[in-house]
Amino acid sequence: MGFGLKEGACAVAHALEPWPVPMRTLDVSFAKPAENLAYDELLLNDAEEGRGTDTLRIWESPVPFVVLGVSQVLREHVRVDACERDGVRILRRTSAGGCVLQGPGCLNFTLVLSHERFPQIATIRGSYCFVLGRLAAALRARGVNASHKGISDLAVGGKKISGNAQRRRKLFILHHGTLLYAMDPELMERYLTEPSDRPQYRGNRTHRGFVKCLPLDVNDARAVFAEAFGGARPQTRAGKDEIEQVRELVNDRFSSPSWVNRR
Repeated sequence: MGFGLKEGACAVAHALEPWPVPMRTLDVSFAKPAENLAYDELLLNDAEEGRGTDTLRIWESPVPFVVLGVSQVLREHVRVDACERDGVRILRRTSAGGCVLQGPGCLNFTLVLSHERFPQIATIRGSYCFVLGRLAAALRARGVNASHKGISDLAVGGKKISGNAQRRRKLFILHHGTLLYAMDPELMERYLTEPSDRPQYRGNRTHRGFVKCLPLDVNDARAVFAEAFGGARPQTRAGKDEIEQVRELVNDRFSSPSWVNRR
């Protein structure tokens, strides 16, 4: 994770306080990888421009794909030959952070949060402490001894179960993260290089030795997100206008070779 931040301990939330704001709650996954990235972007843009609000989205890609952080150099982080050989798409998001393998077994959450309504997110460090502290507390309530590690990870027994990234705008932030419950770490070694920028707690461990999956099924993992972030009964389809705008964002940016290969 970038930002020039130093690792440090956050205050541990031993119990979840009530979530302070009603959330638009979505459980919406698209079939195409680029559409999933574009929908996150659309939710942030709509909120920033006054058409949307504080939102929790839960999603999971039905197919594997690799997604780079906005400023990463493609060939430093991705095993391009292996991806091309196996037909695994390589994409780039607009948030910071590291390279991620998406796909079945990796459940994602997206938060769009207002600076005005959530003073806890005023700083980058504070926002990670707030979001990951609540997620860790929700996991601990289900018997999973999760803790905030590094700048933007959750870990169990010193092994990573969740990575997170943000894009910050004037009125809202986009925070999105993963929760591994059934992904094969060997696929990470197949498609991702070993990063040179590592959190201290990782040491010299490879992907396979560093990550682990939660002892939860996908429905329990979904419930954890709702418990942590005030999720209500979710909307399971994007609106017609949203789908059209997602396709425009895919065409204009997320499927564009000039965007993916910008570095």
